[in-house]
Order: sequence, then structure tokens, then C-alpha cells
Amino acid sequence: MQKLMMVAAIGLVVYFLFFSAGEVEYEAGVLVKTAPVQEDSSSVPEFKMNGYDITPLKTFQIKARVLGRENYSSGRESDLSPVDLALGWGRMSDESVVSKISISQSGRFYRWHVDEFPIPRREIETHSANMHLIPRDEVIRDSIEQIKTGDVIELSGYLVNVKADDGWQWNSSLTRNDTGDGACELIWVTGFKIVTAGYIHQIKS
Repeated sequence: MQKLMMVAAIGLVVYFLFFSAGEVEYEAGVLVKTAPVQEDSSSVPEFKMNGYDITPLKTFQIKARVLGRENYSSGRESDLSPVDLALGWGRMSDESVVSKISISQSGRFYRWHVDEFPIPRREIETHSANMHLIPRDEVIRDSIEQIKTGDVIELSGYLVNVKADDGWQWNSSLTRNDTGDGACELIWVTGFKIVTAGYIHQIKS
């Protein structure tokens, strides 16, 4: 019995160290060297989801470090997108840079603050973004729920526009160079992977 209790205790410690909510930390160095990729898409027609019309605009793939995540359960947007991720690539995936930037999320926006710029302002703006995730199904949704700040993730899908019968709209940015209102990517996620310090979990499209 004591051995069983010890094994259970060790299991709990391992769970909370590697799989529970928290942050992942790294040594200095760029974790993600590649930029997001988007391409024209004409193969996926408009479709309905939760009573909304979804129009795919571009195919989209990204590998990035999670700078922050925020869950949402109110507002029309949450009918489709329960999670926003602030993502960084290039030097915005480097621990020596990210550790000098204060990051927060609220109201579907991503905000950052520095006392002194570790890299140029424009590089922060063009190598990080807030992204609204629309999971294709419950399997991908459950996988997204496992994300921790600091995780390196890969996802694929489509940048989309959303509209409702009463005229309400929610549109995706189509560039990584914009800032402010309307600069967030709205992604219908069809493929998803978390890669974190020896832990890999993949959902294929």
C-alpha cells in the first residue's frame, strides 16, 4: 500500500510539473526561426458553425512560442473562439527577449510593455500577434485547452471572416504587419500540435 501511495504521489508531482497550468521556461535562444505562412485558398467554401457563416480566406500555418493565453466565455465571439493566444516567432520566441517584455491580454487584445526595448519596437509588432482560435472540433478544442504560456505550438487552418444573419461581423487580419484594432488573426484551426520540453501532442487535420 505504501509503495502504491508513493507511486501515486510521484505521478502527481510529474503531472503538476509537466502538464498542469503554468509556464514553460527556456534558456536564451530563438526557438522559432520560421515566419507564419499564408496562401490563397479557393478550395474550401463558406460553411455554417454554431449559427454563423464562416468564410475561409487564406490557408494559414504557424509555429510560434505562446507569449500568453486568455480564455473567453462571454460575448458573441466566444460562441466560436474560446481561447486567444498571443504568439511570438523569430526573436519574439527568444527567452532573453521575452523575459524583458511584460505581456497581458484582455478584451480580445494583446498588450505589451517594456522599460527598455530589448529589440526594436517594429520587430516586436511584426513578430508577435494576438490570434483568435476557432477549433474545428472538440478534439482540437480539448488539445488547445492544454496550452501553457511558454509552449511552442504548431497549428494550421484558415484565416476566416465570420458573419451573422443580423449583420454582426468578425474579420481576420491578413497581414502580420498591422497593429491595433482589426490586427488580430481569426483562425479556423484544423490541425494542431503542442511541443514542450520533450512533450509532444499532435492532432492532425
